Amino acid sequence: MALEVTKQERENSQSLVRRFTQKVKQSGILLRARKTRFFQKPKSEEMKKRSALRREEQKEKYQRLEKLGQIKRQYGFKRKNT
Repeated sequence: MALEVTKQERENSQSLVRRFTQKVKQSGILLRARKTRFFQKPKSEEMKKRSALRREEQKEKYQRLEKLGQIKRQYGFKRKNT
């Protein structure tokens, strides 16, 4: 969908840009673009199950390494007072 704004007689460039932005807002082009920009296709049931199993495996692996003392448990981070 093309949006075209032509300069009228005795119209300065600032008012032309203002008219153009108003038309863009009214047409809804920006809203559609923002909706589709970050659209993620929903995961299939199989992919959900796979990712859940992988999370569980990683959690068990992390707990095992923590128990063996090979990694230290981290309790978040401290903020510096500025």
